[in-house]
Amino acid sequence: MNADLVVHLARFGRALREAGVRVGASDQADALEALVRVDIADRVEVHDALAAAFKIEPQHSELYERLFLAWWAQAAADDRQASRREPSARGLRERPAAAAPGFSELAPERVGDGQISYSSDAVLRKRAFEECSDADLRAMERLMARWARLLATRLSRRRVPTRRRGTPDLRRSFRRAVAQGGEFRDLARRERARERPKLVVLCDTSGSMDPHARFLLSFVLALRRAAASCEIFAFNTSLVRLTPLLRPGRVEETLRRLQAEVPGWSSGTRIGECLAAFRDRHLARRVDAATTVIVISDGLDQGDVAPLDGAMRAIRRRARSVLWLNPLAGDPRYEPTARAMAAALPYVDRLLPAHDLDSLARLLPLLSA
Repeated sequence: MNADLVVHLARFGRALREAGVRVGASDQADALEALVRVDIADRVEVHDALAAAFKIEPQHSELYERLFLAWWAQAAADDRQASRREPSARGLRERPAAAAPGFSELAPERVGDGQISYSSDAVLRKRAFEECSDADLRAMERLMARWARLLATRLSRRRVPTRRRGTPDLRRSFRRAVAQGGEFRDLARRERARERPKLVVLCDTSGSMDPHARFLLSFVLALRRAAASCEIFAFNTSLVRLTPLLRPGRVEETLRRLQAEVPGWSSGTRIGECLAAFRDRHLARRVDAATTVIVISDGLDQGDVAPLDGAMRAIRRRARSVLWLNPLAGDPRYEPTARAMAAALPYVDRLLPAHDLDSLARLLPLLSA
């Protein structure tokens, strides 16, 4: 990797720390690893890779956006300056320290005297799902595939034994030497494990979710390619396990087939009864302490919510974590006062917005946190 880029990335990490975001040495290593695996000339890919590597949490997302835009603009300016000095130079260059402003001093709305120009992908990420077209869905597939690739190759903080080149494991090396009569014949080594999340997704396909369901399900189908295991269920007035119905093919075709084959699609919803059915039929076999359960619903329910308390309590007790994605939560005025949402909230680790691609991107670091 270009040494100048390493220095530039270290400055970005320092800027995040100074702004109050916890970024450690292992996160910096994750970031370098992530940049190796993406197109470094693609701002969206670099943005998503670093957000996942630095484990940016929702409360820091706006701060991250500001600092990233400043960092990218500075990197681009450095690259142009380096190109003028050395026409054959490639990659991002470090600006001389005396001339480098602090990240927090750069206004995110402007770069020098010109406005920041957003790529079509950046515009798409902020477009509300109810405003999206079929063409947008196809463009989203490309973005989601990149996210899935990054998630699938994410490095854990946990280290595991390896026969490849890795960091020396002195404790295991000493134990091995004792077993070999006190001789150090070779060093035991370890490396950082790959993190592939184990997921169970329960997606509301009732009428009130129509503007969002197809985009959210396409996101879930992308996650499925990156997860160690991923079980997908749809619920409306009844619960349906979608996993056996999924076959390789384009997302649009899969969604059309599911809409035709799943009973009650775009009808009413009985969230409590459906989650109780999941608890009774699938919880013991599909969920364990390594599983993240994701419920995707607006929490609007026509049925009895009394069963919801018991179902959510059982799910939370068994799962690693429970995340609830609610398209309505993208509105800053939203309050979780709908009966089903209010009943579920005590058992939810995070209630997150799910109204556009940007909101879904913030979910990714939580899947392996």
